Amino acid sequence: MSDETATAHSGVERHVLEALVCPETQGVLRYDSEAGELISERAGLAFPIRDGIPIMLVDEARRIDD
Repeated sequence: MSDETATAHSGVERHVLEALVCPETQGVLRYDSEAGELISERAGLAFPIRDGIPIMLVDEARRIDD
């Protein structure tokens, strides 16, 4: 995905998305462009991106059901 595509979908620049880690596990996050979320597979959490701002609060994250 190009920087322009990541920015267009999320409102956040790609290098910013790549620098973020899960606040619970400190692990890598995967960007889901369709849902507009950052996914922590290890924690089972999906962090929303609202108005171009990643919301990195565990209380605001959605639990991922297996």
